[in-house]
Amino acid sequence: MHRRVVVTGLGVVAPNGIGKDTFWKACVEGVSGVGPITLFNAQRHPVRIAAEVKDFDVTPYVPAAHRKSLKIMGRAMRFGVGAAALAIADAGLELDRLDPERFGVTMGTGIVPLDLPEVSRCIQRALTASGEFDAARLGECGAESLMPLWVLKYLPNMVAAHISIIFNAQGPNNTITTACAAGTQAVGEAFRLISRGDADIMLAGGADSRIDPLLLLAYTALGALSRAQRPPQEVSRPFDAERDGFVLGEGAAVLVLEELEHARRRGATIYAEVCGYGSSFDAYGITKPDPTGKGAARAMRWALQEARMDPQDVDYINAHGTSTRLNDLMETNAVKQVFGERARRIPLSSIKSMIGHLIGAAGAVEAAAMALTLRDGLLPPTINYRHPDPQCDLDYVPNAAREMRVQVALSNSFGFGGQNASIVMRRLTRISSN
Repeated sequence: MHRRVVVTGLGVVAPNGIGKDTFWKACVEGVSGVGPITLFNAQRHPVRIAAEVKDFDVTPYVPAAHRKSLKIMGRAMRFGVGAAALAIADAGLELDRLDPERFGVTMGTGIVPLDLPEVSRCIQRALTASGEFDAARLGECGAESLMPLWVLKYLPNMVAAHISIIFNAQGPNNTITTACAAGTQAVGEAFRLISRGDADIMLAGGADSRIDPLLLLAYTALGALSRAQRPPQEVSRPFDAERDGFVLGEGAAVLVLEELEHARRRGATIYAEVCGYGSSFDAYGITKPDPTGKGAARAMRWALQEARMDPQDVDYINAHGTSTRLNDLMETNAVKQVFGERARRIPLSSIKSMIGHLIGAAGAVEAAAMALTLRDGLLPPTINYRHPDPQCDLDYVPNAAREMRVQVALSNSFGFGGQNASIVMRRLTRISSN
């Protein structure tokens, strides 16, 4: 059985805007959410900028009966719950009229930063008089330093769990932890759950927040973050010849995916149809993508194959475009493999130039942006594109949004380890039988 799946709601919590309308307006206008880090004192860190979500309070999105859960929600969990609430409202879902067993959640996420002050207090109690750490001493007295539910703040599946509990989604519940590909894979896997009849409605997306002192140092040590001395808003520059790394971001996006006839019966607004999903693995290296782009090309081809489309059907690509030397070149090579000479005529752009890299949430936010592109016929720009790279020689929609009617679009995500994922959406202009 193959059922058609559509996007009927969008919820976005992003560094450049909360809510789909504010976020989309910022993207179209080329507004960056990158700035100095305010979540902690980063003055002695080698990297002192990030794309933070500002002034977000999840409390209004959580029913009073569930607000006791707020104390065990980490930052990413709060973003995810808020994005889910926004998506549900945008879709006009009446939860008390849904069959909860046909309503599920699939979320992408990743590492959950530990609360360093809490950990520090626990470790302090395990220090000997000479200042050495004693694990046995930790076992004797450390548990008293932690609240009983402490560990629940750090389990990756808690993002999907909180969303499901708050909104009574009793159907399939999955958590995808495939690094930077997680958000796209979450949308793809939710699409397939509905397509094969396991659910009628899915909340699908990603939530992540890694802007903390230890993880900032970890990504800096890895050599992944830009250390450019520029104004913060100008640092993330995908495909530009002077790119030197990504900017760490945070946030969440949730898409309401719904079986087409179910959506039609309740008169839902439809943004786009999800048509295909492809997932592959490089099997090349842990930190470096296969420079030929073969794995990424496979994901794109398989997504098109499931969508029963040819490369010439694609009008626009929402690029992974991280602003790293290796990734941007690899993605360019992969696009050329799939689309041949036509690659130079297909516009592709990266909103990471404006929101940074949201890691596990990146693909979900980009999927939301792609759905809005299909609705509005507007391509968000790749800002900060000033110095063309002879090896990255495609149309990256530089610096300014572009009006263009898009019928079919493809979004890419590629993660550490060699994870690749692509999804295909199309503008639903009429109801057809194929």
